[in-house]
Amino acid sequence: MKKLAIAALVLILIAGGAVFYVWNGLQPVRSSETPVGFTVESGMSTSSIADLLEEKGLIKNALILKGYLKLSGEGSRLMAGTYEATPGTPFQELLSKMNNGEVKPEEMVRFTIPEGYTILQMAETIARESGIDEKEFLEVVDQPSGWNVPIAEEIPAEANLRHHLEGYLFPATYELPKKDLTAKGIAETMLKETEKRLAEIPDWESQLEARGVTFHELMTIASLVEREVVADQERALVAGVIYNRLDEDMRLEIDATVQYLLDKPKERLLYADLEVESPYNTYRQKGLPPGPISSPSLESIQAALNPEKSDYLFYVTKKDGTQEHLFAKTYKEHLKNIEASKKMAQQ
Repeated sequence: MKKLAIAALVLILIAGGAVFYVWNGLQPVRSSETPVGFTVESGMSTSSIADLLEEKGLIKNALILKGYLKLSGEGSRLMAGTYEATPGTPFQELLSKMNNGEVKPEEMVRFTIPEGYTILQMAETIARESGIDEKEFLEVVDQPSGWNVPIAEEIPAEANLRHHLEGYLFPATYELPKKDLTAKGIAETMLKETEKRLAEIPDWESQLEARGVTFHELMTIASLVEREVVADQERALVAGVIYNRLDEDMRLEIDATVQYLLDKPKERLLYADLEVESPYNTYRQKGLPPGPISSPSLESIQAALNPEKSDYLFYVTKKDGTQEHLFAKTYKEHLKNIEASKKMAQQ
């Protein structure tokens, strides 16, 4: 009788020890604030997943978790993906993450390109936000070929452009996966965004044909409007003045085309600046510059497609803080507007 009692006690102790072993094996590991990443591959067995979690220091005992998964049937619902958890997370939460596919959010790079930015300004912004070398980005956007985006084919190969993709990279806020991010990938994304936004203009290609300009000329005019206009209501009117001057075979004489040639824009251009030899200098060259001088907004593109009709040939900025313009039909009227603008500055 005594032997039976001892045997029973031994069995109880063994059973208790086994229960404690299992219980302890399912307890969280020592907690830490440092996240640990792990990837569950497609088709991975529950056994391999348990081994991975133990290897990563997220569970104490893979063997016990394997048994739990087999008995509970939860292993059949674990989803592939890259996850992240901190040591000390209960195993039920780890399983819940994988059952629900709560994968680690992909690390993103976010940057904003304002309307009217030049390629040089973009390169600086993108380098600062993404870590991609500024010079590398400039080298990429100067490549005349190798772009899998149709609008890039509209850029004349023979044009004497300062930067090949100038004006074709849409100004917007971008959020792109950091993984495998490249200068060319960014440029192609921005090119595609331009195509996407153009599609928002109903029947824009027919409007372009009716306007009688090439797409490259349209983007060039839109970029001039973008750099010249602050007040939205004046975009179409300024676009009309540009077309009028082109029709009259007049030099455009747009300060922004000269500013484009400077590494750092000046608050006020000097007469010497207006004499610089360049096909972009519209004070010396008739017609449009070789290409866009900035990235235009959709509103400026629409203004270039549908300019407001008028007899105006001149405009000057009001010096009253509104950044609007005074418009004139003749040079004589223009001179009066210049004087009026000066008086506004004195008031």
